[in-house]
Amino acid sequence: MAWDFVVDKTDLRHAEFRPATLPDLAEGEVRLAVESFALTANNITYAVFGEAMRYWDFFPAAQGFGRVPVWGFATVEASNHPDIAVGQRFYGYYPMSSHLTVLPRKTRGGFADAAPHRQHLAAVYNQYAVVAADDGQEAHRALLQPLFITAFLIDDLFDEHAMFGAQSIILSSASSKTAIGLAFLLKQRGGAQVVGLTSPRNVAFVEALGFYDQVVTYDDLPTAPIAAPAVFVDFAGDAGVLGAVHRRFGDDLAYSCLVGGTHWEAKRGAGDLPGPKPILFFAPDRVKKRQEDWGPGGFESRYGAAWSAFVADAARWLKVETGTGQDAIASTYLAVLEGRAGPEAGCMLVVD
Repeated sequence: MAWDFVVDKTDLRHAEFRPATLPDLAEGEVRLAVESFALTANNITYAVFGEAMRYWDFFPAAQGFGRVPVWGFATVEASNHPDIAVGQRFYGYYPMSSHLTVLPRKTRGGFADAAPHRQHLAAVYNQYAVVAADDGQEAHRALLQPLFITAFLIDDLFDEHAMFGAQSIILSSASSKTAIGLAFLLKQRGGAQVVGLTSPRNVAFVEALGFYDQVVTYDDLPTAPIAAPAVFVDFAGDAGVLGAVHRRFGDDLAYSCLVGGTHWEAKRGAGDLPGPKPILFFAPDRVKKRQEDWGPGGFESRYGAAWSAFVADAARWLKVETGTGQDAIASTYLAVLEGRAGPEAGCMLVVD
């Protein structure tokens, strides 16, 4: 039976499974059966910014509800496309649903979904890569690769601007996987102290990573000895944290970068702040710029080298946890939404 897992856009805790109808395929269309997907705080960010950044538009749902985008794997169940065969597997951007119908346009290594409703959206999310065989890293790919791309792009932005002259780069939600990826890259690059902001319960985990030069709890931020000038990267999306950093550093804050919303229930919009105006980072725009700057294959080769090093290290601290079926999907969604999933956990969900 086909189904969609939908969430109330005004109350993310209100979620339910609904039966779905599988439409007859038009010419050139393909139906994919979703096999498995990762669920992380990044997916909650997609929901939090669903209206503002058009994430809800990728996979439309009934009025007032949305299908949270996830990264995972699917198999071709039916095909009206001459170059896409039943049984092929693809990695990419899916809804929390049992199926997805796409209109493939062949690309090197896979296809792009040419469905009309997706053409005004960020192209990077419309790409699907063929998967030849399970190489033993599928879970790490789904859990970490979408997050690490963002980390890679932020690190590249900072390198392009010589770290904005900062002596410290401060990351909120330091135990989140995107922050971990950025800390990994910044530590390798050097030139500035990498400072992680986190809750008391996650201090030991964050320190053990070895990527942060300094770990500070949110409560200790006002008085902690952090070198200035500083750059702030906000993965939490918490107005209180954002305001505290700006008040602490004022004009000694060289750059303020808004990325995520792990503290999704916290108040947003801190009003007038001392120091620089916070700037929202949108990864697809940076991808497009660097693909143009670096030419054919340039982005892929540079990112690939960084990814290989990061994923090799991830086996040291990431614990993959797998759940199967609707009960596991619903309970894991709530656990991630409410911050009950430990920072070391990587939640993979299998569609049964």
